Amino acid sequence: MDYLTSEESLINSEGMINERLREDLLTEAKKSLHKAYATYSGILVGAAVLTKAGNIFAGCNVENSSYPLTMCAERNAVATAVAAEGREVKISVVLVVAEQSDGISFPISPCGACRQVITEFSDDCIIIYQNEDGREISISIDKLLPDAFSLKNKV
Repeated sequence: MDYLTSEESLINSEGMINERLREDLLTEAKKSLHKAYATYSGILVGAAVLTKAGNIFAGCNVENSSYPLTMCAERNAVATAVAAEGREVKISVVLVVAEQSDGISFPISPCGACRQVITEFSDDCIIIYQNEDGREISISIDKLLPDAFSLKNKV
């Protein structure tokens, strides 16, 4: 689907993405979630990103017995977008889903490292995730990571 040529608005006046785009992102994130390597935590995570170019890229978490080497789904999705579109890629939306190995939904938002990586490749990105109450949250990256670290225009 080419979201750039769609007549529908991607984001409404309340900052929410349109339902068709949300469903497409959710489908891709869930497909990726089921490929996750979550041997240690048992928490499968999938993420899908929409780029300003109108493409969707997905990623899953890949754990490692040396925990700091674990890669989060969000960072893997962003890295896939960069590999496909190049270093000038801009991320518009990130949708994150998670479930326990028994299939029960698990509330999760991007970790601090993922928030920083998303910020590196976005100006006004919307993050969508499920909170502890099971409600879907849609929030700007600026609100999730205010005063983000940046070296842009400084080096």
